[in-house]
Amino acid sequence: MALMADLTDSSEALVILDDLHLTLQTGAGDVNILRGFTMTVGRGETVAVVGPSGSGKSTMLALVAGLERPTSGRVTVAGADLGALDEDALARFRRDHLGIVFQSFHLVPTMTALENVAIPLELAGRDDVRAHAAAALESVGAGHRLGHYPAQLSGGEQQRVALARAVVAEPELLLADEPTGNLDHTTGEAIIDLLFATQARLGTTLVLVTHDGALAKRCDRVIRVGDGRVVEEGAHAGTNMLNGAGS
Repeated sequence: MALMADLTDSSEALVILDDLHLTLQTGAGDVNILRGFTMTVGRGETVAVVGPSGSGKSTMLALVAGLERPTSGRVTVAGADLGALDEDALARFRRDHLGIVFQSFHLVPTMTALENVAIPLELAGRDDVRAHAAAALESVGAGHRLGHYPAQLSGGEQQRVALARAVVAEPELLLADEPTGNLDHTTGEAIIDLLFATQARLGTTLVLVTHDGALAKRCDRVIRVGDGRVVEEGAHAGTNMLNGAGS
């Protein structure tokens, strides 16, 4: 069920972005990437973030993941103020709370599919790492590819492995940045079906950046951004103009 109302109760909000600004200094002058970006995501909610290229979508995800820091404003995820954490604490935070699926897969080329998926479990000091990693690969239809390296896998298979790696530790929050951007339509649909099935099975909160209006409509709520800020949100905000748009 969509969470349309403001989530003022912190127990119901997993992600709170409060008036985020991000300015980069370049030789040609300051570049304002985010201009007062404010967004709240409830626990267990699925939210699509849509908007034109350069509108700040991927930058916003990087801030939620603690991979970038805002110039001003506050990022709170799972009750933690990310601005108060040093780099080591941020790394531990990502290990314990986040899973990330990238457009370009970001698999370690010298590791097999099983070894790639095992990384989050090893970092967390989990037991039976190989068994859990194998089960995660099986759950996304890649159980027959355990010993294969990324270069031996198709794009769709690589994204299945990347999805298994992102969810193997059952994170509270799953971030997906254009997860079908490098896939053909049929393969992309299969990956998205897996993404939503996995989210539903685990009860994970999902924040999905996409150019695909049809994909966005599968989420509880759609947030449209432009010029570094939220410009519209609702059940299907701004998705009509995105239907058929490329990535």
